[in-house]
Amino acid sequence: MDQRGQARLDEFLGALLFAGMILALYMAFLQAPREKTMGDLQRIFYFHVSSGITGLTAFAVNFAASVMYLVRRNRWWDHVALSSAELGVMFLSIVLVTGPIWAKPVWFVWWTWSPRLTSSLVLWMLYVAYLLVRNYVLDPDRRALVSAVFGIVAFVDAPIVWFSIRWWRDIHPAPMLETGGLSPSMRPAFYTCWAVFQILFIYLLRRRFFLEASRQEVEWLQRRADMVS
Repeated sequence: MDQRGQARLDEFLGALLFAGMILALYMAFLQAPREKTMGDLQRIFYFHVSSGITGLTAFAVNFAASVMYLVRRNRWWDHVALSSAELGVMFLSIVLVTGPIWAKPVWFVWWTWSPRLTSSLVLWMLYVAYLLVRNYVLDPDRRALVSAVFGIVAFVDAPIVWFSIRWWRDIHPAPMLETGGLSPSMRPAFYTCWAVFQILFIYLLRRRFFLEASRQEVEWLQRRADMVS
């Protein structure tokens, strides 16, 4: 796809995202019923869970891109890996902020070292370390290689986060969609928020990817200029 086609696609995704955000806010705050026990506080659920799933999706993309880089040694995959890792950290940060806000009135504590919460924090720290490692390795090829290996190893914690509330007893609620804990009247709002967060991820991934590709091209031109001079 040429640059004009890429720009049109970005414009379409941006318009779709804008409309989707308005719809998601409407569904979460106005269409979804008020939860009987927690009241309006429960509405955090639509954004908290959607952010968590999207964050794990971003880390899965990082894992796949890291594997592909080791196989192909193509910097395109390294750009995808970096972009998805940054977005994964962003979405998981939303989870770690909204979680305690939701937990304090319900559990009477801001934080508890339960399997789900602890493994989520460890996952966030692993990918923050991934981003830090990239800043300390100067050689581009070595940086891409080290990052790919680090990304693959870090992703081991992602399935632990996902299955933790299924494997161990946890204060964290069980999977509501699997156990039927989420009322059918609340599901349209949740699915809408989930879809919008996925669109947001795709849109930001594309923008961050092209930014990284441009930065790498500038670095290459600078090195070439230094060699000529």
